[in-house]
Amino acid sequence: MKRLLVCAPLALAGCGSAVGLKPPPNVALPVAPYGATATPTPTQLVTPTPQQRPQRSDELLKNSEERRSDAFDLPPT
Repeated sequence: MKRLLVCAPLALAGCGSAVGLKPPPNVALPVAPYGATATPTPTQLVTPTPQQRPQRSDELLKNSEERRSDAFDLPPT
């Protein structure tokens, strides 16, 4: 039982390895997506797009500034 407790974590540690991913020999890559002009390479398939990994788009306030007057900011009547 002790051997199982020692071997199981070691065996599972190798499951997450993503180094050297290659398609099996004599197996074609997936077909090109609809509308694409060419079949993507394996590197292109595993590279996240900007939609999957968006950049931070909001600008942080760097200096404290007075707000502009707003002519439409009227109290309710």
